[in-house]
Amino acid sequence: MTDEVVLALDAMGGDAAPQMVIDGIAIAKTRFPKVRYLLVGDEPRLKEMLASRQDVAEVCTIRHAPDSVSADAKPSQVLRTGRKSSMWMAVDAVAKGEAGGVVSAGNTGALMAVSKFVLRTVPGIDRPAIAGLFPSQRGETVMLDLGGNVDCNANNLVEFAIMGEVFCRIVLGIERPSVGILNVGSEDAKGNSAVKTAHSILKSHHMQLSFQGFVEGNDIGAGTVDVIVTDGFTGNVALKTIEGTAKMFSRFLKEAFTHSFLSKIGYLMARPAMHRLKLRADPRRYNGAMFLGLNGITVKSHGGTDALGFANAIGCAVDLVSQDFNAKIKEELAHLAEPEQPAQVASL
Repeated sequence: MTDEVVLALDAMGGDAAPQMVIDGIAIAKTRFPKVRYLLVGDEPRLKEMLASRQDVAEVCTIRHAPDSVSADAKPSQVLRTGRKSSMWMAVDAVAKGEAGGVVSAGNTGALMAVSKFVLRTVPGIDRPAIAGLFPSQRGETVMLDLGGNVDCNANNLVEFAIMGEVFCRIVLGIERPSVGILNVGSEDAKGNSAVKTAHSILKSHHMQLSFQGFVEGNDIGAGTVDVIVTDGFTGNVALKTIEGTAKMFSRFLKEAFTHSFLSKIGYLMARPAMHRLKLRADPRRYNGAMFLGLNGITVKSHGGTDALGFANAIGCAVDLVSQDFNAKIKEELAHLAEPEQPAQVASL
């Protein structure tokens, strides 16, 4: 990264904000020393906190926001009355060109609503999608949409495939990501009309996507493809199922290792392996849901994350901004709009 990147941060969003935001900047600064931050929030409080954090203060500019968005605020309410909130003003800084992207750990529905209203969508994209990273047996997998659009048609799914493929190339560094559509089976004849039509478009079109067809739920953890495309209803159910299953097995392991004196001894022997497992599945590594398709970069950090998780969300935003994600999306959409060339017939 050679050019300086400026990010707007909703300093008041998240369960542990603003302390978590300040600490997250300190962690991110070691990886991205050239990034500068526009901290939007309660100026007196932020100034007091930065007074003892010169390492963070030197890369930050504070912009006062008199209000903040609560975790239970309705998106419609925020759209009507939230223009002076830290969330809205941070997103607005992107729209005005003062920042390349915004990161917030605040209310997800409100952030999506504000981002769509203020930033609009990239020309050629009907709806933005929420994308996230998941650990898999092969590394990491991108899945979208994770809840932004409950009902989707075939064109929406095709757009998600394009955005997910570009995102995977930029964030995961995979030169030619494989793409699949989540379905109830891998056979071409299965699924509703939306997934079957999207399958037909992606399979037959002249775009250079590495489309692998349909995948099933067990392919998410297997890492069968690099990008999994689905509607927001199914994607959000899959996300919550994965999170719930991970918590369940974590509890099972804890109960098993504390069941008896011998099991506690067994834990001591297995502790190095358990530590590696914890690092591999640490949700903070995958923190940061990206709102793809907006005319600006918006990254949503988990509301309950800590400083390390927020720093990783900052890293996602830096990657998308520095690699000019939206320009690459526009290039791919231009290819989609090109008329398909007829096959050349060899002369005898």
